[in-house]
Amino acid sequence: MPLTGIRVLDLTRLLPGAYCTLLLADMGADVIKIEEPGAGDYMRWTPPMVAGQSALFSAINRNKRSITLNLKSDAGRDLLLRLADGADVLVEGNRPGVMARLGLGWDSLHARNPRLVVCSITGYGQDGPFASRAGHDLNYMATAGALGLNGDRGGPPVPLSVQVADIGGGGLQPAAAILGALVGVQRGSEGRWIDASMTDGAVTWLAMVFAARGTGEEVGRGDQRLAGRYPCYRVYACKDGGFYSVGALEPKFWNALCTALERPDLADLQFSEAANAHDTMEQIFASRTRAEWQKRLSAVDSCCEPVLDVDEVAAHPQVAARRLIENRATGVEVGPAVRLGNDWRRRDPPRLGEHNAEVLAEIGVDATQLEKLGADGVI
Repeated sequence: MPLTGIRVLDLTRLLPGAYCTLLLADMGADVIKIEEPGAGDYMRWTPPMVAGQSALFSAINRNKRSITLNLKSDAGRDLLLRLADGADVLVEGNRPGVMARLGLGWDSLHARNPRLVVCSITGYGQDGPFASRAGHDLNYMATAGALGLNGDRGGPPVPLSVQVADIGGGGLQPAAAILGALVGVQRGSEGRWIDASMTDGAVTWLAMVFAARGTGEEVGRGDQRLAGRYPCYRVYACKDGGFYSVGALEPKFWNALCTALERPDLADLQFSEAANAHDTMEQIFASRTRAEWQKRLSAVDSCCEPVLDVDEVAAHPQVAARRLIENRATGVEVGPAVRLGNDWRRRDPPRLGEHNAEVLAEIGVDATQLEKLGADGVI
């Protein structure tokens, strides 16, 4: 695997950092999840539970090892610094200034290990008036303007079903930045401190929206080019309550769809904003069930697919062929979107502190010292 031999210390909780380090772990990195003694990551105890551990936690923490360290104790901080001496990456998700107050800030870590890449994932970034403000995905999406765009025209904003700022701005984009920084280190540069803001991430994903507005174009909720403005790119209700997605943006796909619908007269209405164009398409799709449309359109090269309920996804022939979703003892597991080999799964999600002895032995902590650390509440 491409990241074999890379050691990552993960001090984060909940979704964003865990998703970031999951991506690295699936590529072969040795990710050591460092948790608070006793409680650990809050997500460990979030229902639903499977075999005494949260299924949600297990979903994003495979291929990692877990140790417990009390970073409020001198001994705990010393152990972390010793681990950082031999690590390649440290990922943390505290509010700005917390790591520095603990004596674990960038200056301290960089002085000890100049090759270390440190990634700080926060809601709003390391500076600015909102830097220390608490928030969650919904707040970051609201601040970025993405939430305000989501929903039907004339209706209220609707929260997205996927945590885009958390996963994108707090997981995917930091992982890419970490990989870039590691390449720099391998080429002789020193490590870097990565300032990853979930709000910034969400804002950057609206680049085309802001570009359109910069030309004077109105971009409103439910009225964006790819959010219901045109008949060729919409979701339509079917006769049985199901839905069908139409993404026929290119003329060849729209023409193929019009032919399949036996309505060649609609060819010129592909990008029409007239109400009658939308009404006509709605009436057509409402005339048949989703299954009937699937039978008619499945062989037509027109970028049209049924809208699946979540419980239908695993059985979809393409998803099943790619073996993306599997049932395991720890719960339902979704595999990596990008696979660099078939050996991506190496470990089950760890139990809290499962690898204390194993990991600490790697920095010289023997059984007697380990017992004392436990008695002192350090691990």
